[in-house]
Amino acid sequence: MKQLIYSVYFILPVILLWGAKYAGGKKYNEEFLSIRQTKAFQGFLAICIMLHHIGQKTAASWIQPKSRIVHGLDFFVPLGYIFVSVFLFYNGYGVYKSFHTKKDYLKGYIKRRILPVVLALYSTTVIFFIARLLIGEKMDAKQVFFYLTSIKLCNPNTWYVIVLPFFYLAFYLSFKFIKNDHLATLATTAFVVLYMLLGTRINHNDYWIRGEWWYNCVHLFPIGIIFAKYENKIIPHLKKYYWIYLIIALLALYPLYIYQSYMCNVFGYYGDNWGAPDAVFRKRMSLLSQTFVTTDFVFCTILLGMKVKIGNKFLDFMGTITLEFYLIHGLFVELFGWQFDGGVRSPHHIKYVIVYVLVVFALGIPSAILLKKLHSLILHPKKTENKTKEPITKTA
Repeated sequence: MKQLIYSVYFILPVILLWGAKYAGGKKYNEEFLSIRQTKAFQGFLAICIMLHHIGQKTAASWIQPKSRIVHGLDFFVPLGYIFVSVFLFYNGYGVYKSFHTKKDYLKGYIKRRILPVVLALYSTTVIFFIARLLIGEKMDAKQVFFYLTSIKLCNPNTWYVIVLPFFYLAFYLSFKFIKNDHLATLATTAFVVLYMLLGTRINHNDYWIRGEWWYNCVHLFPIGIIFAKYENKIIPHLKKYYWIYLIIALLALYPLYIYQSYMCNVFGYYGDNWGAPDAVFRKRMSLLSQTFVTTDFVFCTILLGMKVKIGNKFLDFMGTITLEFYLIHGLFVELFGWQFDGGVRSPHHIKYVIVYVLVVFALGIPSAILLKKLHSLILHPKKTENKTKEPITKTA
């Protein structure tokens, strides 16, 4: 039974490649950055992130006591920030493309782009807060305030939806008030870079920017913007030298990963824990090494997508609930692990990792659907009301 968890390494490629089409010869998948394609890939990565979070609960080296470690998902434990880097690239690419292709895109931008993310943050925060109360976590008034405001993460996986609205806002302000496209792009990029530099100056803590995962892949947001800006020049160039770029990018991926592992071991992000006088320098050296591997990983996904068109009904479906699944699956990761985030013992520990994965997935999917419906009801009450009023057409 324990060995069944390794089946995920065979199932994942099937999920990704079922129904995929290869563009042979000198042909290319011209839809590799279409909404459907990017949504499908994000849906797939949401599953990978689920496995990353479960891996952290079952196979991570820091688990104590060591007798609790169950191997199987070890591969996914260190890869969370690499998976999220793709999301950030698509976020940056999407806002820039929309700004230049949709008339008056910035009108209603905050309601359309930022509000749904903020709503997703606080709706799941309330759900996690209720869960924490039900399992018996003790809280004083200060803790309740910090949890409900998300100053301290009630849902431990929400860093992404906290920083993303700020990046969206930086884009909005830059492109609304700076009429020069180059300068607006530079301003947005500068904001993200300053955020990264700020992150390396903040010691590990229990609140915002509490660790390197808050900033070690966010550079892909401005890279996505820059890619979209020069897309008409970049893509023809990539097509011209496609196989050269693909071979180099793929061959570089593992060495760059090993390099970042080495740099993080030599320098590391945790110098502040033992009072290192050069803690900020250590963090920035580690961060620099990780920017290389995340950028190359995204580059590989772009190149592979140019030749392979992915898409099947399951990935299309996952693409519609990616954000909700990303945020809600962690509830079941916590409920069925050894202990809930924060130290309270989980109500039920699932012994076999493959069963753990299946339960989290089986409960995460309907929860994400319900969460999406709730968000739609709050954000678009008129649309929901109109649907309920539509006449029923009888058919023979």
